[in-house]
Amino acid sequence: MHLTHTPPTDLESLYSPLSSTGQDTAASVILKLRGETCDIDCLYCFEKRKESPGGARIGAAQVHRLGSIFSGRPLNVELHGGEPLTAGRTRIAEILDALAAQPNVIGVSLQTNGLRLDDTWLDLFDRHYPDLEIGISLDGDALGNSWRVGYDGNPTYPRVIETLSLLGRRGRRAGVVCAVTPYVLGRASEVLDHLTSFPAVTAVSLVPCFDAAVSRSTTAVGTRTPASRALQRRAIGPTGPAWAVTPQQYAGFVLETARHWVASGAFRHVGLDPVVSVIRRLKGLRSRSCHFSDLKCDHVLTLYPDDRLGSCDELPWPQAGLISLSDVRAEAQIATAQAGSPLLERARSLVTKCLTCDYRDTCGAGCPAVRLRFAAAGEEDAYCDHRMRLIDGIAALLTEPNQPPDVPCSRLLHRPIHPNDMHHVAAFLARWNDPTAPRPPARLQVSAYGNINTVGLPGKHEADDLDPHHPQWHEGIEPGVRPIVDALTAGWGTVTYDSCQGHAYDGLPGAEPRYLSVGVLPRDRDEYTRTASRLCRATARAETALPGTCSLLLGHAELTCRTTGRTYPTLDLHLVPSPGTTPAAYFRNLDTAVRVLADALAEPPATTPTSPCACPTDTSPTAGGRQ
Repeated sequence: MHLTHTPPTDLESLYSPLSSTGQDTAASVILKLRGETCDIDCLYCFEKRKESPGGARIGAAQVHRLGSIFSGRPLNVELHGGEPLTAGRTRIAEILDALAAQPNVIGVSLQTNGLRLDDTWLDLFDRHYPDLEIGISLDGDALGNSWRVGYDGNPTYPRVIETLSLLGRRGRRAGVVCAVTPYVLGRASEVLDHLTSFPAVTAVSLVPCFDAAVSRSTTAVGTRTPASRALQRRAIGPTGPAWAVTPQQYAGFVLETARHWVASGAFRHVGLDPVVSVIRRLKGLRSRSCHFSDLKCDHVLTLYPDDRLGSCDELPWPQAGLISLSDVRAEAQIATAQAGSPLLERARSLVTKCLTCDYRDTCGAGCPAVRLRFAAAGEEDAYCDHRMRLIDGIAALLTEPNQPPDVPCSRLLHRPIHPNDMHHVAAFLARWNDPTAPRPPARLQVSAYGNINTVGLPGKHEADDLDPHHPQWHEGIEPGVRPIVDALTAGWGTVTYDSCQGHAYDGLPGAEPRYLSVGVLPRDRDEYTRTASRLCRATARAETALPGTCSLLLGHAELTCRTTGRTYPTLDLHLVPSPGTTPAAYFRNLDTAVRVLADALAEPPATTPTSPCACPTDTSPTAGGRQ
């Protein structure tokens, strides 16, 4: 069970073209029922910034045509806007009937500002599409919703609260889309408590206002400027709009909310995204969010009333436009238009850098639309950094729920190991703690390159799981890594589940070198927290004396029990080549690096078992380093 860098995957594993997925893979279609037409005028509205003609309505005939084009593929359909309910009850009923008649439509949702919802609307939904999922746009409490106003500049919040109460009385469930703006920063617990206080709310999605590049207000139609547009103009300054947040601010808010979500028990009845999406990916499961999936812009289409069919509505228009719906006879024409789109080609090119990223399996390459905006501003690294921070923070929450989210260890990062499993983890831990337990002879074979495993071959092969009470324990540890294993086991009393001294594999064609690593398996969460902090402090001591060719990395991952399927959090220490160092230079200095690390590990523990790690506590974006 040694660390290996997962070989780069092909681009389609992160961004799948529509033409490459089977007919059993769903696509999503966003129906802009009234284009950007809306009965309110939120200051941050991205749809109105497109300044496209509104007023028309999508009709049932267009819905039937979509169903025919994608007759062999499942469709998830979202009724969107602007405000979709401005299409009127008669038109909405026709559209819902058309969707219900399409056998390949597997789900329909409605995203609304909630102002028009009443008993009459809910009765209509019950008659025409009882399984309609409802999403409400609500940015937390009254203060958080300050940017959501009518054309008269007055807040919409009081009316939306009435709608949520109505949904609860009717036994309806709804998800809430909460935009993260400066008005919610630092108030995660009260914002989440407010949203989850409504019985109707079963899911909360936190979406960032990454709008720093917005430099002008939305054009007003007509001779009189609405009060809302005057507010918008005043909110846009020389450094961007007042509603915008930075990636680091967003990540910090999500992690703060996630901590409260767990501590308050809200996780038992309300989902929280992007937290749930990250957890699913950490567990090796798929996410419904395209930001964490390979089903990105090519599998998300947007239809406007004037027949414009394009990619995801978060992409800039008209560049995201693909083809007119009336010109489409088959799905293949849409795939051809996607392949020829310069915008989508640029989006795909941004994803290529993710192929060699250690976070790719969890991150899923993020949102191409947002990445395009950051890349245009020369700040794509800021986008990637905040995704890494989210993943590290949520992974730490799963393993260290008692650790404050605002002081994360900047050395201990999420570094998944594939594969990373053991036959029976609980039995292994029981033997480690019981010197009287029976221990069968180990199968120890040594390869020509120093690998110790059951077959005596180079590479990653099965090795028997030994403990210090086993008579072959010392013999089963590769000599180059013994000083570190001894320091962690005999010195610290921790459990090591894996170790590798590193192997250059000189002269072995096609073999990638392996670098030194040791895996620690904490017995419980308290031991995890103590050991993680102590490893950080030891790493800080060692870093100043390490040879320049060697670098220390700390990671947390999961060990899977093949017998039970249960996963166990691990702490993994890696000595790897420093950036720009060749493997040959690394291996020449590896013995020195091992001595330095072993000496650092041999120092006594901190005076208190709860001493923090060695990282600075300032986690603001200007503090330096990746948080």
